[in-house]
Amino acid sequence: MKKLIITVVGKDTVGILAKTCTYLAKNGINILDISQTVVAGYFSMMMVADGAKCRKSFGKVALELAETGRKMGLEIRCQKSEIFEKMHRI
Repeated sequence: MKKLIITVVGKDTVGILAKTCTYLAKNGINILDISQTVVAGYFSMMMVADGAKCRKSFGKVALELAETGRKMGLEIRCQKSEIFEKMHRI
């Protein structure tokens, strides 16, 4: 697992960034770039992360991040960056 694209969307609440980043840190996933905003009470964040040192499979990370989001009432998606890179080559 190399670069990951992680998106977080939902109603703004305390601790979104902290809980998401705590999960990533505990699993050896390094944040390379991050952008976040709040518009009319809705939170949106996109991260580019390096998962090279993570010992879990991509599928497991994606499922656990989604579950972390569900617990906070958010949608968290994790995708491989290769998908985005190949889409833009066409």
